[in-house]
Amino acid sequence: MRVSRWGWSRYETPEALRAEADRLRAHVTVAPPRTDAEVITVNSGTRVDAALLDAAPSAKLVLTTTSGFDHLDLAELARRGIPAGRCPMARRDAVIESALGLLLDGLRTHGPLTHASASGRWARADLPQLGMRMLRGARVGVVGLGVIGARMVEVLRLLGAEVVGVDPLATTDDVQTAPLHTLASSCDAVTLHCRLEPGSRRIIDADWLAGAQDLVLVNTARGDLVDVSAAVEAVGDGRLHYLGLDVFPTEPWPHLGASRHPRIAFLPHAAGFHVNLNHDVATELEAAVSAFSRGLAIPHRVV
Repeated sequence: MRVSRWGWSRYETPEALRAEADRLRAHVTVAPPRTDAEVITVNSGTRVDAALLDAAPSAKLVLTTTSGFDHLDLAELARRGIPAGRCPMARRDAVIESALGLLLDGLRTHGPLTHASASGRWARADLPQLGMRMLRGARVGVVGLGVIGARMVEVLRLLGAEVVGVDPLATTDDVQTAPLHTLASSCDAVTLHCRLEPGSRRIIDADWLAGAQDLVLVNTARGDLVDVSAAVEAVGDGRLHYLGLDVFPTEPWPHLGASRHPRIAFLPHAAGFHVNLNHDVATELEAAVSAFSRGLAIPHRVV
């Protein structure tokens, strides 16, 4: 059985890719990049569609090195009977920490304070007017209760937040649920951790934002979940207290100048990165390839 890489990210160094290949060789033969093989591995920048699968007619398994999988044509894979898996654990905790950092940045209103300091002004007198809130006691909506969202719920509760969950595909008995449209007006903060699919595209739009009341909004999931222009406008008119985005509908995002606003933070799709990411991705790939080669269930299967 052979495995071939059909896509890699800029942060995946040649050394890291060689180390990954060495680990996979314990289970399968490592074929040259972008060649026909029984196992195809890709990153989020590689679309797995009919054209790619036609170029790899031997494919019996597709693995994405990412947590998200909207770059996989699930219908085409299902039609061909090819299972697919993902690697959500490699980035899970880094994404949670990044989202938590943005939530705290917004609730504690650090942006206006650092902005004032950068301009040479000591803004201590502004504190009573900034609306600084604590995470303890805050009502936080978590949209998406999968691998990352479910863990986010646990972390927020440990820090004393009241958590409300939204996920039509997953239910958790111990999480209070509410319709998505109610979160804008009923929560102090909302953090997105759901998948991108036709029904979730632009779920945060101008209509949803119209109900916001001094809300902190964070998205570290998929870029097209949020109408970014509408969200930036909502910061300007006060409906959003803070906007923290790590992902965008188009990347690189062409309107980075909006992040000059003291209540807006834009990150360059960095939430999932950490110094051990390549090692952790290789660990998940190895586990999936090993299971598949032995006829066992694939971890984190999506098709």
